[in-house]
Order: sequence, then structure tokens, then C-alpha cells
Amino acid sequence: MFACTPPRGDRLVAWLLACWLAAACGGAGAADDDAPAKNYSTGTHVVLLGTGTPNAEPDRAGAALAVVVNGNAYLVDAGPGIVRRASGARELGVDALAPSRLEIVFLTHLHTDHTLGLPDLIFTPWVLERSAPLTVYGPPGTEAMVGHLMAAYEEDVRERLEGLEPANPTGHRAEVHEIEPGVVFENEDVRVTAFPVRHGSWEVALGYRFESADRTVVISGDAAPSETIVEFCSGCDVLVHEVYSQAGFERREPIWQAYHSRFHTSSLELAELMTRAQPRLLVLTHQLLWGSSPEELVAEIWSAWPGDVRYGRDLDVY
Repeated sequence: MFACTPPRGDRLVAWLLACWLAAACGGAGAADDDAPAKNYSTGTHVVLLGTGTPNAEPDRAGAALAVVVNGNAYLVDAGPGIVRRASGARELGVDALAPSRLEIVFLTHLHTDHTLGLPDLIFTPWVLERSAPLTVYGPPGTEAMVGHLMAAYEEDVRERLEGLEPANPTGHRAEVHEIEPGVVFENEDVRVTAFPVRHGSWEVALGYRFESADRTVVISGDAAPSETIVEFCSGCDVLVHEVYSQAGFERREPIWQAYHSRFHTSSLELAELMTRAQPRLLVLTHQLLWGSSPEELVAEIWSAWPGDVRYGRDLDVY
């Protein structure tokens, strides 16, 4: 743990900055062994299930998170490893993320790093006794993707249903809703609004706003700087936003700079957006460092927006 023992003299300012950076980059939530047990059956909680990118980093699962409201889980994206990460969160006390309770997911777009866990999410919880079909909300193309996945695993389904393994006849199914911007889901817990974001050449990429009785949570998905983030956050309680390091970006080859500048948001661009969106808490995900450290990335944002910023890690809870 980072020790914040105050020095004397001219080193005090540097010490304060180091302490702030350590707090921002140290994560929060269920993975802290020293933290008191929390009750996740009431209120609204954001659980990071995967903060990764297409890079095969062993400590970061693919893009996925859960908004847990009154003990019910609403997933956003389905990157590689989603069910195992959800099971890890269950072991840390988030009962809503038990595999058999993973019943609804909202997809931001159809890039592989956000959807390679979709067959896992459809079939593994069924094998682990989920009886409800998975409900999938996503942009145009989602229905075709899910249909192809169902066809790809039809022999597995047949064997489990007709063979010796106990299996219910409904939990392997998926119900797809292709959506447009607007309110896409509402029940007694939460209202979910989809809104458009810019993600390079994707015709449709979505962010989501979750409104519950106690908190408003906004998720950017993968997005270049998008004015809709300002509109749909507008002082929201938690904003989960992707980011890349500006210093790292400047070390990249021009061909990659051209790509990332159209598809993603730099630390400095994000800071500028935050001056207008003003979230109470900004949680970073899908971080691209390219040689920078987490502390340096947070410092880049703080250089232009001195708000509450956390460097998200898998299984953090906010």
C-alpha cells in the first residue's frame, strides 16, 4: 500500500500529488480485503467486469460491466471472460452476478472485444442452471450475430437436451431487441436510455444512461469525443468512459494515430468533455497506455480537469 506520511518543507506539494494519484489509481470496492462488507442487494452499484482492450492482457478481461440495482444485474457489453469475471464478483459479495442470474445485456457496438463473450453469456449460465433466456439489447446487426451463434452451438444444445446431462429447455435461448436511441428498457428498478456516440466508421455505436432512485450512471462504450456524453451525463453520479494516454499516443506511428483519433478519446479530450459534463465521479476503462503509467494517465486528465477520477480495474465496485 502507498504510505502517505506527510514530509516537511518544499516536498509537501509533491507528496500531496503522489497521494492523490495513488488513491485515484488504486481502484475501489469489493476487491479490497480491508474494506467492510457491503450490501449490494439495495441501491445502485457499478461493477467493472472487464476493463480490457483487444490487447491480450492477462489481468484485464474484455470490455464488460454491470450496473446492479436493488440486487438485480444489468450488463453492458460482453467481452471475453465475462461469466468468469461475474463469478468472481459473486465471490466478493455481489450475489446479483451469480452465473444463473445473468439475464440481460446491453451492447454498445459489435466490435469483437465487446462481443466475444456473448456465446459464453448465452450458454454457460444455462449449463449452470439459468432457466430464463438471455435478453440482448443492441444496435442493428445484433439479431444476425446472435442467430449465427445459436446455429454454431446447436450440436452442443442438442447433446445437453437429449443426452444424460440434466438441462432445462429454455435457458439456452436468447431474445434479441435491436434498438435505436431513446428509452430502451424500464422497470421498477431502472430506466435505461441509449444514445448515439461517435466510434470511427461504425454506423451505429451507443452509450447508455441508467437512472435509478439513488444514482444516475452513464457508460460511454467505445467513443471518440461525443457531445452526447455531455448531454446525457450533465452532472451524473458516475460516468464510465474509455480513454487513451495523450503521451502514449504521441509515441504511436501515424497510421495508428489516424485510427485511434477517430475511434477513441484522449486524456486531454476527455478532460475537456468533463469540464462540461461534470460527473461526480469519472471512472476510466478501456485504457490504452502505450508506455505511460496509470498515474501519468490520471495526471494528464487532472492537468485540465481536477475532478474525482478513478483508474478502473477489473472487479472494482463503485
